[in-house]
Amino acid sequence: MKKGIKKVILPAAGLGTRFLPATKASPKEMLPIVDKPLIQYAVEEAISAGIDEFIIITGKNKRAIEDHFDTAYRLEEKLKTSGKQGLLKEIKKLEDVHFAYIRQKAALGLGHAIYCARPFVADEPFAVILSDDVIDPEYNLLTEMVRIYEKRRAPVIALQEVPYEEVNRYGIIAGKKEGSVFKISDLVEKPKPERAPSNLAIIGRYILTPDIFETLESQPPGAGGEIQLTDALKRLLKKRPIYGYLIKGARYDAGDKLGFIKATIDFALRNKELSEGLKDYIIMKARELS
Repeated sequence: MKKGIKKVILPAAGLGTRFLPATKASPKEMLPIVDKPLIQYAVEEAISAGIDEFIIITGKNKRAIEDHFDTAYRLEEKLKTSGKQGLLKEIKKLEDVHFAYIRQKAALGLGHAIYCARPFVADEPFAVILSDDVIDPEYNLLTEMVRIYEKRRAPVIALQEVPYEEVNRYGIIAGKKEGSVFKISDLVEKPKPERAPSNLAIIGRYILTPDIFETLESQPPGAGGEIQLTDALKRLLKKRPIYGYLIKGARYDAGDKLGFIKATIDFALRNKELSEGLKDYIIMKARELS
């Protein structure tokens, strides 16, 4: 097994049903938070962690993702001649990273999406980012997880405490705290609150080792009739330790409409061009509603 994390898988083949009709013909991953699509926030987080090879798992109606990360010669020339150097720099900053695209022909779950990338990952450890789990760009969660992997040489899963009434929306772990991490003893996919081993939920950041592919290869369908990554990790746990890392920064569930709106407001409030006007508007609306 090679050392270091140089590759990341970004599953992007889902149907985005929670955002219909907006996602009927456009990828959910291309929904913008202020001025960047969801998937670009994920790519920039990975770049900050030293990763420069991206494997995007796509499906039908996802061509816009490929177009977004492609070179746009005419647009770049237009910005250059117009003197818009700031915008030109912004769209060119991802030119030095490498993208590969794999089509998941059937929506068979997150575990299956990751398995589709096996030929590209080979025998290397790798990261997985779910782009609708948006992490505060000022908090580079993935960098911290890479450091833990380099120390432990074992899979690392990002965790967040959630209310017990919401555990049935997540994979949930049981584990014992060891310093800055939890040594995981069990994983359960979407348990009922009364059966949950904890309220430590798995969120969309993983550092995985290539032996997960052997487990996924024989993994039977789980919840929803899909190949669940959580179920595969539960089986892998019998062969090697797996660690969980409780995040310290803000995370937004942008796959949910309310979470998406919260992320948009928070990111806009940090934007120098928008913050003052948005603050004034929020104050005005709060007065109207009081």
